[in-house]
Amino acid sequence: MSVAEPRRIVLFRHAKADWPQVTDHERPLAERGRMDAAVAGRKLTDTAIPFDLALCSTAIRTRETWKLAVHEFPQRPKTVYEERIYEASPGELIALLNETPDDAQNLVLIGHNPGVQGLADILAGAAESDARERMNRRGFPAAAFAVLSFEGSWKSLEPGVATLRDFWAPTD
Repeated sequence: MSVAEPRRIVLFRHAKADWPQVTDHERPLAERGRMDAAVAGRKLTDTAIPFDLALCSTAIRTRETWKLAVHEFPQRPKTVYEERIYEASPGELIALLNETPDDAQNLVLIGHNPGVQGLADILAGAAESDARERMNRRGFPAAAFAVLSFEGSWKSLEPGVATLRDFWAPTD
């Protein structure tokens, strides 16, 4: 694929988690989170983005979110469970995305706030329609996702180079 074709990144926050007596990394989804993850999967399918790669945090709630969401996809992308996503800052997430092979055109990253929302804010130098206003008003709730695009190689991904194309949250 040509690096001149726009690349798409979907930043997907895990669905609502439960609070049992386990470590934060081991927290599972709440019942509402399981329902919202499946709905988010259907909404991701509606975007018609053919994902080449999924990068998912190793936390239980992100893994469960992805498993329920990807079940709705017509074709499952290659999935890499990446421990560096857990508790990552936007800068750390950009560094991770910079490592993506250029044969991956479209990517979904399943992670956590505040990193996911911060990354969407930092990458989006521009926005379509009211996507930024909706994202900022909502505060990137559980199971929400932002769709961004940019041109160039993954190594060229840096603050301000992307366009925020869409934002969806379960309450939309």
